[in-house]
Amino acid sequence: MAPYHIRKYQESDRQGVLGLFSQGMMDQVPMTFHHVLKLPRTLVLLLGGALALFLVSGSWLLALVAGLTLLPALRHFIKYPWTKYVVDALHTDMSDITKSYMSEHGSCFWVAESEGQVVGTVGALPMEEPSLRKKQLQLLRLSVALEHRGKGIAKALVRTVLQFARDQGYSEVVLSTSAMQHSALALYPRLGFQKTHQHFPSKMWLLMAIPVIQFSYPLPSAQASQAPQQKGGQ
Repeated sequence: MAPYHIRKYQESDRQGVLGLFSQGMMDQVPMTFHHVLKLPRTLVLLLGGALALFLVSGSWLLALVAGLTLLPALRHFIKYPWTKYVVDALHTDMSDITKSYMSEHGSCFWVAESEGQVVGTVGALPMEEPSLRKKQLQLLRLSVALEHRGKGIAKALVRTVLQFARDQGYSEVVLSTSAMQHSALALYPRLGFQKTHQHFPSKMWLLMAIPVIQFSYPLPSAQASQAPQQKGGQ
C-alpha cells in the first residue's frame, strides 16, 4: 500500500483537487439511479406508463420499448442535481481555493498526497451566521479517490479538521452529507459526530427521496479547556 501524507493546499494542486472533487460527485450518479429505480413512485411511472400504452396500442412490444426509452431520461434527470452541485461549487468556494480557504485566519484546505498525486481533499470554513452563539467550523469537500478508499485517508482528513478546530478555539465542527454517501454516513458517527438534522434542499431531492443529513462534533472551547489548567496553577 502506497504511503500518503496530509499537507496544506498549494496552488499547484488545483487541477488535481478539482478533478477529484468532480469525479467524486459523479460517482454518486449510478448509486442514485439504482436507489430511484427502487422507489414505488418510479415503479408506478414505468410500469403504469407501459401498461397504459399497451391498453391504448394493444402492443406489448411498443409498451416495452417505451418503458426502456424512459430509463435514459430518468438517468439524465438523476444526474442533473449532482452536476448542478459541482457547477455551483466551481463557481463559489472552489473557483479560487486559495482565496476561499487559505487567505483568512480560521479556515484551511488540505490534500492527501500519495506518490505525487492528490488522492484526498478536505476543507474547513467558519460558519457565516452571526446569530449563532457557538463558534462553528464547517467541514467541506471531503473526497477520496476511488482506488485509495479503505486506507484510512478520509478518517485522517477528518481528524486533521478536528485538530485544526481545537487549535483555533472553535466550539463545534458541523457538516452536511447526502443519504447516498453511505461510507461517509458510517464514518462520521465512528469519529464521534452526532446526527442533528435532515432536510431536502430542493424539490428534486425530495422527489428522489434523498435527504441531506447534518452532523455535529462538539468541542470544548479554548477558554474552557485552559480554565482547569489555570485553576490548578493558582
